[in-house]
Amino acid sequence: MLKAKSRWQVAAYDEQLATAIAAECGLTPLVSKLLVIRGIDSPQKARDFLQAGPELFYDPYLLDGMEQSVHRIRQAIERKEPICIYGDYDADGVSSTSLMVHLMRQLGAVFDYYIPNRFTEGYGLHKDALAHLQQSGYKLVITVDTGISAVEQVEYAKELGLDVIVTDHHEPPAVIPEAFAVINPKKPGCSYPFDMLAGVGVAFKVGHALLGEAPLHLADLAALGTIADLVPLVDENRILARAGLKRLNQTRNIGLQALIRVSGLADSELSAGHVGFALGPRLNASGRLETAEAAVKLLTTEDPEEAEQCAQTLDNLNRERQELVQSMTEEAIRIVREEYPPEENKVLVVAREGWNVGVVGIVASRLVEHFYRPTIVLGIDPVKGTAKGSARSIAGFDMYEALTACKEWLPHYGGHTMAAGMTLPVENLEPLRKRLNELADEWLTADDFIPLTKVDVAMDIQEISLDAAEQLERLSPYGMGNPTPLVLLEGVEASGLRIIGRDDNHLKCTLQKAGTSVDAIGFNWAHVTKQVTSKARFNVLGELSVNEWNGNRKPQLTIRDLSVPHQQVFDWRGSRDKWEKWLQIAGEPGSWTVVFREESYEYFHARATPEQARFIWYAGAEKAPGEPLPVWQNVMLYDLPKRRADLQAILHQVSQAERIYCLFGDPDLGMERLSCPGREHFKQLYQFLMQVPIVPHIHLDALARRLKWNRKLLDGMIAIFAELGLLAEEPGQYRLQTPKGKRPLESSQIYMAWKEEAELATELLLSSSDELIRTFHQLVEVSTV
Repeated sequence: MLKAKSRWQVAAYDEQLATAIAAECGLTPLVSKLLVIRGIDSPQKARDFLQAGPELFYDPYLLDGMEQSVHRIRQAIERKEPICIYGDYDADGVSSTSLMVHLMRQLGAVFDYYIPNRFTEGYGLHKDALAHLQQSGYKLVITVDTGISAVEQVEYAKELGLDVIVTDHHEPPAVIPEAFAVINPKKPGCSYPFDMLAGVGVAFKVGHALLGEAPLHLADLAALGTIADLVPLVDENRILARAGLKRLNQTRNIGLQALIRVSGLADSELSAGHVGFALGPRLNASGRLETAEAAVKLLTTEDPEEAEQCAQTLDNLNRERQELVQSMTEEAIRIVREEYPPEENKVLVVAREGWNVGVVGIVASRLVEHFYRPTIVLGIDPVKGTAKGSARSIAGFDMYEALTACKEWLPHYGGHTMAAGMTLPVENLEPLRKRLNELADEWLTADDFIPLTKVDVAMDIQEISLDAAEQLERLSPYGMGNPTPLVLLEGVEASGLRIIGRDDNHLKCTLQKAGTSVDAIGFNWAHVTKQVTSKARFNVLGELSVNEWNGNRKPQLTIRDLSVPHQQVFDWRGSRDKWEKWLQIAGEPGSWTVVFREESYEYFHARATPEQARFIWYAGAEKAPGEPLPVWQNVMLYDLPKRRADLQAILHQVSQAERIYCLFGDPDLGMERLSCPGREHFKQLYQFLMQVPIVPHIHLDALARRLKWNRKLLDGMIAIFAELGLLAEEPGQYRLQTPKGKRPLESSQIYMAWKEEAELATELLLSSSDELIRTFHQLVEVSTV
């Protein structure tokens, strides 16, 4: 047995609909199933999803407020009125601002941009900034990726004589600002067909309306913000991402070219993954640690030298951000273990002075990955006496609902089910922590603390083909709302298991079942090779793709998780390095050693450390250690049992163990006695005693040599003769005597125990691995009847 890292939840889907879409659209069953799982309910929608071309963009004027906004912007351009683009400091805000900069340049506007400082101003519109803009001569302010909650600030701007056009995508509050116009697809009363655009998507639609056609030359910027902001890559976002990635791979934006180079991606075909994990984080880094100025300059400059400088600045800041996140994460993990152990805290709330509030969200995500607990990480401002932070959650715990239940301690908070932000007085941290843990007690079960992985399809290995893998590529780009498909293969064997990679941390193998095979690779899965046997049958969760090598294209599965659902038996019988193998397993959590012989038990206690000795179970004791029975993960059978019933009892006791390691066999203590004498041996000894009826103890060694027997064999036979009444032990000697009545050899308990022990040893030591496993299974089955 080998447990998976997470719980697997296989998606349900309409099989008839999937079959119909496959037939009408010429798709493989796998791709049609995946489309249905993603909400596609007709062949036409399937074609639209797969095509996702610019012709499917919606009319931008369906957005409420667009007509008024376009009229006012054109008026400002014609009148040469200064326009200010007011943005945000994350990747979406930076992309939105940059897109609008390029758009205003194209339209010949008089304009500039303004992005608030995360540390001195914080998110959103600010009165001081608006006053400064008014004093600088601006007449029109266009917000991007912000403003939907700025009721007071917009009212203040109106008092200053500023017109404000709000373009945003965040959830609208109960009261919406009375701006000149508000463009937000989530706004109540807005009839736009798609309400999940990113901030840059809304800015793109403004450009669409102003130009009279989709500004595809700016789609690379739109894709950056859309993918980095983790909005669902479906519908219009999918169109933007596809068009944007195509543009990004041949971008003329010198800033993007420089960013791609410093990210080490100049020779790569850029995907959504590259945006999410390489380009996006670099754009975010400046706003997290300093201001977003370098990021906007990078995306808007027309000077190659400035582009290189800005790209290098962002790359350096990203490295600094990575180091900062690493150090804060390590400190947070230590604090959790020392002050808020996960076994006592179902929700983690960690705060410290000096923590950079620009990266607390990333640290919170790392803690969720590490402990799988809803987590809040905050930086404390000792001067203000406040803590500002970010929350990340797990499935089953609605973070926004939980914070709402704690609003008496939260002057400022916002967010959604899985993530949130908040600011609160430091003295409110403890009552917040206490109440959140009370809510977790009410809302969560033990299973909720096991990570959940959503699986798309359980499929037969025969369904995997190059055609299926190639068609999967049509579902990209992948991201939120359209995750990389995860397929499940059940009951497959793994042949050719081998470790690869410079650091020997990756796994490569061939998965096979019923004569069909597929290559598989598992990054950072090399450790599994020590936890599985060649007989293991796997359930494997992975991503199917096309692997091309030397002109050959083959389907390949990238392993994301795996399990072995059955107990595994490791055949390490007769190992020369028996003690070293024992040490290798004994150090793992949940590892127990079973010894059946007293001499082995004494041997261990003489050689093992006190900590190791705690996990050695002498099966000769009356009961197993621990009440209740301990958790068995690895069980090592170190020596041979004397009785079949002893082995059967142990196997029943450890039936839930994941792995059993058989270490018995040479060189075992006491192995010499495991060969039971036959009748000819007893006849030979009896004939000798008839000739020499008295044998002094001091002559037993000589007698063993004369008979060419092991001394222990002779001692055992003498003990049997004594039990049967054939020998009497007198001081210093044995004497042959005539027993009372006939005493067959089988009436000797010593002989029968010896015979059982020898037969069991023969069965356990000389059987093949398959036979050994069958013996174990049979013994467990018998014990449960």
